[in-house]
Amino acid sequence: MDTDRVVRVPPERLRRWLDGFAERHGDVEATLRSDAVALVADDGAEAVVTVPFLPWQPVGEPLDALLAHVGRTRDVGVVLVRKGGYAVGRFTGDRLVASKVDSTYVQGRTKAGGWSQQRYARRRDNQSAKAYAETADVAARLLAPHAAALDAVVGGGDPPAVAAVLADARLAALRPLLQRRVLPVPDPRLRVLEAFPAQFRAVEIALNALA
Repeated sequence: MDTDRVVRVPPERLRRWLDGFAERHGDVEATLRSDAVALVADDGAEAVVTVPFLPWQPVGEPLDALLAHVGRTRDVGVVLVRKGGYAVGRFTGDRLVASKVDSTYVQGRTKAGGWSQQRYARRRDNQSAKAYAETADVAARLLAPHAAALDAVVGGGDPPAVAAVLADARLAALRPLLQRRVLPVPDPRLRVLEAFPAQFRAVEIALNALA
C-alpha cells in the first residue's frame, strides 16, 4: 500500500474509528499480518493498523482480536533519555505508579580543532557514560525487580542513549520487553513522563489516498 498519511488513535477510540472507516467507505475486508491488521474497503480505501505491544496472539476475527489486544490494561516500564536528562517510570495503564526524573549535562559539540576537539570529545563521552550509568541505576531499582510482571518496556528520546542504558547487565531481563520503536520526546521532565502514555498507548494507522 502507498501510504498517504498516518494517524494515531487512542485505544479507547479505536472501535469508533473502525466503525467510521466502514461507514465512509463501505464493506471492509480485514486481513491479519504478523504485526498489523490490513483493511481494504469496497471503494479502494486502505488502512493498515499497526499492532502495538508485540508479540500478539490473535484469536477469532481480526478486528475483534485487535480491539481486545489494544484494550488491555498493561504494566509498562518507560525509559526516557536525552542529553538534558532522563525519566524512568512504571505505569499501570496510563497511571504512573513509580518514577524518578533528573537532569543531566552533556557538553555540546565544539568547533575547535586538534587537541581541543579531542579533549572536548573525551569529555562528552565521559559525561554521556556517567549519565547513562545513572539512568541504568534508576532503572535497576524501579524496573528490573518488576521485569516478570511488566508487559512491555518503551523507550523515548535518543535511540542510541536508550540502547546504551539497557545494555547494562542488570537490565538484561528488560531488553526482550523493549518495543521496537523509540518514541520522540522533549527533554524528560515529570510532566513529559506523565503524558507519555498518550504516545505509547496510541494505535498507528497508515492510510492510502482514498481513505
